[in-house]
Amino acid sequence: MLEKGNLYIDFELVNKKLEKIRLSSLIGQKIALAFYPGAFTSVCEKELCTFRDIMAKFNNLSTKVFGISVDSPFANKAFAEKNRLNFELLSDFGGNVSRKYGGVHEEFLGIENFVVSKRAVYVIDEEGKIIYSWVSDDPGKEPPYKEIEEVLLG
Repeated sequence: MLEKGNLYIDFELVNKKLEKIRLSSLIGQKIALAFYPGAFTSVCEKELCTFRDIMAKFNNLSTKVFGISVDSPFANKAFAEKNRLNFELLSDFGGNVSRKYGGVHEEFLGIENFVVSKRAVYVIDEEGKIIYSWVSDDPGKEPPYKEIEEVLLG
C-alpha cells in the first residue's frame, strides 16, 4: 500500500471511451486519484458527486481528478452520465492497480470472488510524489473532503 512520501506507481487503465490513460503521461501537474468500491452504490455516488461539485476548485489548481474502480468501462460510462461527472472514471477490472495503491476488499459482502477497491484518495504532486493518502477499511466511510481540498490548495 502506498503512503504519503512514496513515489507514484505507474499504471495504464481504460476510461469509459475505452481509451488508455497512462498515469506517467500526466506527471507535471497535481493528480487526485479517488478509488471507490462500486458504481451505483449510495456512498460511492455521494463521494463522486461531491468531487464533481468541487471540481471548479480542482480545475483552477490544474489538478487532474480520476475516479477508479473495478467496474467495467461500460458501467463507469453509465454511472458518469447518470451523475454528470466532469472527470474521468477508469476501469481497474481485476483490481491490480487498487491492490498496489489502497488495497481491495476480497469476497466483498460475503460473495465469493467479488473483489472491489477500498475507498482511498491519493494526491500526487507535479514531481510524482504522493503528498496525501487516505484509505478506509470501512467501505461506508467517506473521505475527509476538507482535508483533501486543503492539500490541493497548499
